[in-house]
Amino acid sequence: MAMRDQKQRKAEFGDFQTPISLAREVCSLIARTGFCPASILEPTCGTGSFLKASLETFPEVSRVLGFEINPQYVMQAQHAVARTFPHTSVEVHQSDFFLTSWSEIVEALPEPILVIGNPPWVTNAALSTWGSNNLPMKSNLDNLLGIDALTGKSNFDISEWMLRKNLEWLNARNGLLAMLCKTTVARKVLLYAWQNRLRIESASVYILSAKEYFRASVDACLLLVQSNPTGNSKECQVFRSLHAQRPDSVFGLQDGLLVADVKSYLQWKDLTGTGFRGWRSGIKHDCSNVFELRVERGNLVNGIGEFVDIEKEVLFPLLKGSDLAAHKQPHRWMLVPQKNLNDDPSYLKDRAPKAWKYLTEHAELLDQRKSSIYRKRPRFSVFGVGSYSFSPWKIAIAALYKQLNFVKVSPFGETPVVLDDTCYFLPCQFEEECDLFYELVNSEPAQQFWLSLIFWDTKRPITAELLNLLDLTALARLLGKESELLKFSHSAVAYGNTKAGDKQLVN
Repeated sequence: MAMRDQKQRKAEFGDFQTPISLAREVCSLIARTGFCPASILEPTCGTGSFLKASLETFPEVSRVLGFEINPQYVMQAQHAVARTFPHTSVEVHQSDFFLTSWSEIVEALPEPILVIGNPPWVTNAALSTWGSNNLPMKSNLDNLLGIDALTGKSNFDISEWMLRKNLEWLNARNGLLAMLCKTTVARKVLLYAWQNRLRIESASVYILSAKEYFRASVDACLLLVQSNPTGNSKECQVFRSLHAQRPDSVFGLQDGLLVADVKSYLQWKDLTGTGFRGWRSGIKHDCSNVFELRVERGNLVNGIGEFVDIEKEVLFPLLKGSDLAAHKQPHRWMLVPQKNLNDDPSYLKDRAPKAWKYLTEHAELLDQRKSSIYRKRPRFSVFGVGSYSFSPWKIAIAALYKQLNFVKVSPFGETPVVLDDTCYFLPCQFEEECDLFYELVNSEPAQQFWLSLIFWDTKRPITAELLNLLDLTALARLLGKESELLKFSHSAVAYGNTKAGDKQLVN
């Protein structure tokens, strides 16, 4: 098949066909669990690998249905199954998943029902970019509000939408969902099911190599979810491979939180609370060529290679997440046009005319920033900025790195260091305060608490929301440091690190 056609199918349908060897391994695993289906349904059957493998494994099944949007694949699947199982009644239909009356189809299937397959590994945003129409109706999947919707959390994998529907079909029925998907999708789908009280008896995730089977660089798994009318489980076992006999860990829903290690979380859960907390995001500007400057031979140079002459009062030494991870000193500067989120950068016309001239000269680049958070904001605005951004001392961490590595950030000369939005930090007024926080966050209870919550395979494993789940007051009390923490309560109020300041938190 032509390479162009393969690329087009992957663009249009998120098309990664399952190798027959993998389909057989999955079906063999299902059989080892003791599940024996009366009917098999594959909602996106492709060329028929799972239909063939499931019939090989469960030859006594009474009904088999496959659905596929691609007409060429429908013919290939029909041919593959008919050639191997000429005396078995197997129906393969051409159908669009998003336009099919699934409730009627599933209602007619005898139990136990096996819903099996490999749904598209692609996001709705990617399909829209490629101009694909193979999408569900436009909606905000989880009714996200405000900043979550604006900053992209409303983007979702097509497979997530499909798998939610699959579990809804099986709710309160005797069935098993067996789907290949990204590990992040598996967790989101289970969280949805648990939060909506779907009747799940057990769930497990088996890690597999997407690179080996699909030449795709994503963390992938087989998701198995068994349902029945009395199921009430809210935990999921994690196996390191399809052949593993025992789980490595268990994640689940605890106290309304999705936790990575249930056992560890239960040990440290008393550290959650609403007391002293105040992790902040670094400054988000989305135009490094303009806002970030480096020094060459004593001159400031922007990302375009231009020499820049602007007022010192709008320039701050900058650390990015990669700098924190490498324990580097600041070697870049950031132009910060606001002191807080509500400032209008146009005040620079009078206060810093060189900086204002520089911004207006690069207005075309700044006006092209794609994030919707800049809409209806004053021109040249940045986001995630406040008095906390300019605190002289900080405890900081890189959000995109797979380690709990906290860094003590001191002033650079006499100027406070600012961080970009790949970092989170605790603002501190005094070095003694910073030292105390550094000791607290690096203590074993704090580390174990956060590790029980973090899923390291996510794109941004560390967030302000996650860091703020730990109540520093409770932690200080546990470590006998509460009186020391109380000495800095005035600093906490100044930077909004208390319950009263929670409204200002930016995750």
